[in-house]
Amino acid sequence: MTPEKLDYIFPFIVFLYGLLIVIVVETPAFVRIGQARLGSFYDNLLRHKSLGWVCFFVGGLWSAQNVWYFAL
Repeated sequence: MTPEKLDYIFPFIVFLYGLLIVIVVETPAFVRIGQARLGSFYDNLLRHKSLGWVCFFVGGLWSAQNVWYFAL
């Protein structure tokens, strides 16, 4: 894999990480399931809530920039 290809793919990975964390931490159904079945692991996941939001917005903007830049 070339550095250019990795540079194009990495923002999408950051965005998807943020999206997954935000969905799992903010959806009430997932919160109930996580607290009931995962216990302390879910509590540890809740510590990543702010990082998930940052990755969601930064990765989303960065991905949009890459798509816009390579579309021209």
